[in-house]
Amino acid sequence: MDKLLFRIDVELDFLVKIELFSYKIIRKEVINMKIGFIGLGKMGSGLAKNLIRSGHQVYLYDLSKKAIERVKVIGGIEVNSPFEMAGQIEMLFTSLPLPNNLVDLLIKKDKLLSKMNPGAILIDVSTIDPKTARLIADEAALYNVDFLACPLGKGPAQAEEGIEPIFVGGNRNVYLKTKDILEQIGGKITYLGDVEQSTAFKLISNMVGMANLAVISEAIHLAKKAGIDEQQFKELMHDTGGDSAQLHIRAPLILNNSFEAMFSVKLAEKDVRLGVEMAKLLNFPAKFSELTLQHLQKADNLNFGNEDAASIYKTFPLVENKQMNENRNPTTSTSF
Repeated sequence: MDKLLFRIDVELDFLVKIELFSYKIIRKEVINMKIGFIGLGKMGSGLAKNLIRSGHQVYLYDLSKKAIERVKVIGGIEVNSPFEMAGQIEMLFTSLPLPNNLVDLLIKKDKLLSKMNPGAILIDVSTIDPKTARLIADEAALYNVDFLACPLGKGPAQAEEGIEPIFVGGNRNVYLKTKDILEQIGGKITYLGDVEQSTAFKLISNMVGMANLAVISEAIHLAKKAGIDEQQFKELMHDTGGDSAQLHIRAPLILNNSFEAMFSVKLAEKDVRLGVEMAKLLNFPAKFSELTLQHLQKADNLNFGNEDAASIYKTFPLVENKQMNENRNPTTSTSF
């Protein structure tokens, strides 16, 4: 009996050692991945840094040399064009401002997909629309490249800290294959389905956030008209059902008249516009988002486009003045 127990202990110990050895091999393969990163702006730079910190060989490209240098402080390999990395990497991350930028890079102008290795994985973390995501997914499949649309949930600070929520769309098996990598750069990783679902979710999320910001802007103006101290109004709102992330993040910008961009009017306008266009394709009337879009476009027209989206607040006095004029002259058009 003692010999049998000893034999079992030895066999179990041997199996544990095999599992640990296998785990180390797998981790080594993950750590030694060759990854490209294109687009090292406020969001992309933090993600790229976390890939480098995790031990990957990361190739870096951005139109801005300064953006590359900010990441290279901790490591990475600078390349002079996306083509220099395309044939070397197993995985490519992209983080670009506009859907057109992505289509030009991958399909139309640079045709980078055609230069990537068969079996490589493309992960886009930009905010794009479902139609563009499907175009990229279908084109990538022609070159045997797997595509995941992985928009992000929060801002640059979370990207830098490695706690960014990531919403994944694409083939589930590809998601499972890349989950370890995504966990190295993000916080909560959520699989939503195909590329249409993850990109739609991101647009809807931003539509909600910007509509909420528009209501907060209106509310601060109204509170001031009603004789309520604006700072007191903001603090009291945190104890009500009107509390929100935008109230915490952007009401202080409004009250301090400080509009340095965390998320610019131009980018907010782009996201809400894409969301409204998506709603039209789905035959759904997104009226509140349409009104929010009008305010963002007005802010852009007033040269606030590079300021923070909180600058939408500055469009409301214009609405008030316009309404006063219309009350004096009822024949005036009521469009914003």
